[in-house]
Amino acid sequence: MREVAIVAFGQSDHRRDTAEISEVEMLMPVLHQVLDAVGLRAGEIDFTCSGSCDYLAGRAFSFTMTLDGVGAWPPISESHVEMDGAWALYEAWTRLLTGEAETALVYSYGKSSPGDPREVLTRQLDPYYVAPLWPDSVSLAALQAQALLDAEDTGADERALAGVAARSRTAAEGNPHAQLTGSPPPEALLEDPYVVRPLRRHDCPPVGDGAAAVVLAAGDTARRLCRRPAWIRGIDHRTEAHSLGVRDLTRSPSTRLAAERAGAFEAPVDLAELHAPFTSQELILRRELRLGEGVRVNPSGGALAANPLMAAGLIRLGEAAAAIHRGAADRALAHATSGPCLQQNLVAVLEGDDT
Repeated sequence: MREVAIVAFGQSDHRRDTAEISEVEMLMPVLHQVLDAVGLRAGEIDFTCSGSCDYLAGRAFSFTMTLDGVGAWPPISESHVEMDGAWALYEAWTRLLTGEAETALVYSYGKSSPGDPREVLTRQLDPYYVAPLWPDSVSLAALQAQALLDAEDTGADERALAGVAARSRTAAEGNPHAQLTGSPPPEALLEDPYVVRPLRRHDCPPVGDGAAAVVLAAGDTARRLCRRPAWIRGIDHRTEAHSLGVRDLTRSPSTRLAAERAGAFEAPVDLAELHAPFTSQELILRRELRLGEGVRVNPSGGALAANPLMAAGLIRLGEAAAAIHRGAADRALAHATSGPCLQQNLVAVLEGDDT
């Protein structure tokens, strides 16, 4: 199989509200950052793929506006997924595998501040049986969390959830792009009121705006553009049944299957970036991915520190790759999710050259 690597990663400073700038203005500095890192201009990229959501923007084909930031003239080879940018990376990866391109630019962005994401995300639900009830994303996550706490084989409790939040947001103090940083100890967090029982405010992701981008390259081109490329040794994505009622919400078999197909269990990883917007979801993912205590989980702070919709999954891949670029990891796992209660899951395994 042809070798493909992430050779550059950039992201915006994630903020609660960016009303003063457009999506293009938010994205432009990030695009310049990754292209400058590899010494390429937009016209020298063979393939471009983006991820975003028209429902967040409130207008159809909103992604065409951000092409102004990329530069669509002279004509470029371009595609788009109405998903998190992690799935745009998957499409670009397949394009490079076929030999149709040597380099690819992948970017994604989301502005949640103009609307109410809890209501917008109801449009993902089954339109016949679930969506008419208007259950919001936090309430559905609370159902999953309560199922996890009630299950006899998980050993999870509310203090464990608070521990995830405290660790994640404390780790985010070293991340200059994070929206939320720092946390009181778990005992103090448990004194906060519930948002939707059993989830408290610290169990939920912040609402905010942000963008991210990566550059992919194949083979010798990757080695020329990056001192230590983050090679994608395996990547796969799977989905659960659409109906929440036929799923065991305490498990994520699609994550386990994607990890198996990506080769995640063939050798230990020393770092994992998990896209777990809710604390309970990290506990589920850690079990499915067989992550022991020795694995550093979300040293960037993860989605609990910054969760720009449609970009948070791509950021997990980018953060894992950046750790390999700077020598902070040799073999890393990255995970992205989309949909309610970990419905769709993507897993990638990244390695440095000397592993």
